[in-house]
Amino acid sequence: MPPATPELISSRSPRVSAARRLAKRNFRGKERLFLAEGPQAVREAAVHRATAGREGGHRPTGAATLVELFATPEAAERYADIIDAARDAGARVHLAAEQVIADISTTVTPQGLVGVCHFLDTPFEEILAARPRLVAVLAHVRDPGNAGTVLRCADAAGAEAVVLTDASVDLYNPKAVRASVGSLFHLPVAVGVPVERAVAALRDTGVRVLAADGAGDRDLDDELDRRTMGGPTAWVFGNEAWGLPEETRALTDAVVRVPIHGKAESLNLATAAAVCLYASARAQRAAGGCRSVTES
Repeated sequence: MPPATPELISSRSPRVSAARRLAKRNFRGKERLFLAEGPQAVREAAVHRATAGREGGHRPTGAATLVELFATPEAAERYADIIDAARDAGARVHLAAEQVIADISTTVTPQGLVGVCHFLDTPFEEILAARPRLVAVLAHVRDPGNAGTVLRCADAAGAEAVVLTDASVDLYNPKAVRASVGSLFHLPVAVGVPVERAVAALRDTGVRVLAADGAGDRDLDDELDRRTMGGPTAWVFGNEAWGLPEETRALTDAVVRVPIHGKAESLNLATAAAVCLYASARAQRAAGGCRSVTES
């Protein structure tokens, strides 16, 4: 059976125009909506629901995150499970011509699925109330691809929250959403928090705050050997080009560098973040009696 005929064939359609505007930050902020592109992100959006306190009470607990889905007939046939999940979530599903999807999408080679989603950031106070044991704080991170990749690393390492400071990139930048590869929908993320407030509030809840910096006076290997990293920890990651300002480093409990054992000049932000977060996750599991550590 051939794929169904698309119902949206013109990029001038009001629905298409409204979705296309979400590529711009000011429209995203006004509508509190963003784009999720590709099967992985749309699949996660379709099953995601608002939790208590999300968006400062703008959506009730359990409300669906996916609002609308645009799909080419071919993509709708290939990803029938995603289409079903979107409909189960109450999202409006539109079959659209390939050119329409291309006009909405921000990628060079669209994968045939573009979702419109509610904002899903979590109030910082809610993150603090949950007393997280592992947190990534993105301070002065301006590249959306790096921000999304660090969020993905935090998710993979088992972090319980991510905080984007007011000096960092927009969480809902399409490139950041794509780079998170669905992790945006997996863990609480607070946005727009001044770095001074983030560090002070985390420390007040008993979290040790470490700045990750290549010029740090402490070595990550040494910290692990001294068994200082088993407790609740927040890592502060800085700008891709110039790292963390001195005033930000001064706020933290320690400035830690990832050791370079070879000849590489440095590590990029996302790689360093992965190393630091996994080091903390390993130390915390060991402190809790991880079998692979305690029995080795």
